[in-house]
Amino acid sequence: MAIIDELRTPLYFAAGTADLAVQQAKKVPGLIEQIAAEAPSRIEAVKKTDPKAVQEKAQAKFAELVGGLDTDLKKLGEQAQDLALRGVGVAAEYAVKAREKYEELAAHGEEAVKAWRGEAAEEITEIAIAVEPDPEPKAETQAEAEAKPARKTSARKAPAKKAAAVEGAEK
Repeated sequence: MAIIDELRTPLYFAAGTADLAVQQAKKVPGLIEQIAAEAPSRIEAVKKTDPKAVQEKAQAKFAELVGGLDTDLKKLGEQAQDLALRGVGVAAEYAVKAREKYEELAAHGEEAVKAWRGEAAEEITEIAIAVEPDPEPKAETQAEAEAKPARKTSARKAPAKKAAAVEGAEK
């Protein structure tokens, strides 16, 4: 049973991701309208921006960055080691968050699959009711049974003739 659960989780994850993608895709037309409405004002803001001011600002930031570099190699080595340790901690934290998100999407996918199955079952039931006639015949009441004429029963031929014919063929 553990193997089945191991196979279901990635499938539920995929279903949850697909369902979430569909939900987000439904928002796209509204975002396009919003961007189209904001585009003229943004274009005007870019046109009014002075390119020389932007360039001077970038040069000032670059000079600040270069001036702040420490030339002491020992200090740079310690900083690199500290950054590497921080990186390992951050990577572990992101791994935990990724696992949590994976499990959340798998749970979302499981709920989506249940919803899809429920909707499909409802549709099939509706189709079956529309296509098939009443599956249960009405039970006859005692009065209806008495009102019908009795059927004539004919006497059946005795099975002895068949047995005699079979015996004759065997001899």
